[in-house]
Amino acid sequence: MNEHLLPIFSFTFGIGLGIFFFGGLWLTINRLPQSKSPELLTLGSFLFRSAVSIFGFYLVVETGLLGLAFSLAGFILTKIVIVSRLGRHPERRAI
Repeated sequence: MNEHLLPIFSFTFGIGLGIFFFGGLWLTINRLPQSKSPELLTLGSFLFRSAVSIFGFYLVVETGLLGLAFSLAGFILTKIVIVSRLGRHPERRAI
């Protein structure tokens, strides 16, 4: 791969993984009240999202540490953006 395109590709791939992981988390949390088995939904969602994300980072690490760093930056940036856009639930408070 062209060394100039590697950071762009890795960063974009990290954003995609972040959207998948944190978007899936958001969907899971929204479905919990209607779920007949919230424990199974939570565990299954976590395992699936984690497996896909870890596999994605495994694919990126083959390009080197620079690719992994840019991919992680995209992943973390996605988390920051999603949390700032969706915010916290106003009725829930930390104990």
